[in-house]
Amino acid sequence: MGWLRKKHYVIFLYISSYNIIMPQTQTALVSIIMGSDSDLHIMQQAADILQEFDIPVELTVVSAHRTPLRMVEYASIAKERGLKVIIAGAGGAAHLPGMVASITPLPVIGVPIKSSNSIDGWDSILSILQMPNGIPVATVALNAAKNAGILAATIIGAFDEVVGKKIEAYKKRLETEVLGKVKKLKEEGWVNGFDE
Repeated sequence: MGWLRKKHYVIFLYISSYNIIMPQTQTALVSIIMGSDSDLHIMQQAADILQEFDIPVELTVVSAHRTPLRMVEYASIAKERGLKVIIAGAGGAAHLPGMVASITPLPVIGVPIKSSNSIDGWDSILSILQMPNGIPVATVALNAAKNAGILAATIIGAFDEVVGKKIEAYKKRLETEVLGKVKKLKEEGWVNGFDE
């Protein structure tokens, strides 16, 4: 399983008659796909944050240019396989998110990646962002796979009360962290009129 190392990706069934343990994959709710495994160090950020929210994911390589038939099949059956959201990362020409969105009825979140052949990432950003009317792709910032994961969790949380509460708790933790920094600056002698 490589990097898929924690409980939210794999469950185990105990088969008493054979006294063995067999792995069985959970049904993924979020798909994380990328054009190349060289993007894994970016896209794993989405998997990690979704794991914090206890949302099962699957992750694989689907190249729009090198495996177009795989891409079409993957996107065509994504919904019937039980997926709810697709996160697609791509660099350079970055056609994967848009092409997948043109096939599947599921929401697609695009992660522009600054790849080795990228022009400062702008080519990736604009390729994903500038979709024609009728084929939307929700686009996050350059290399912002973590935000893509949070957005996917938020989409699921709109219909799943348990996930929704975890999103609320996450945002509350962010607020607490920032207010802690406000307090620290005041203790260090920095003054601002707002917090007087």
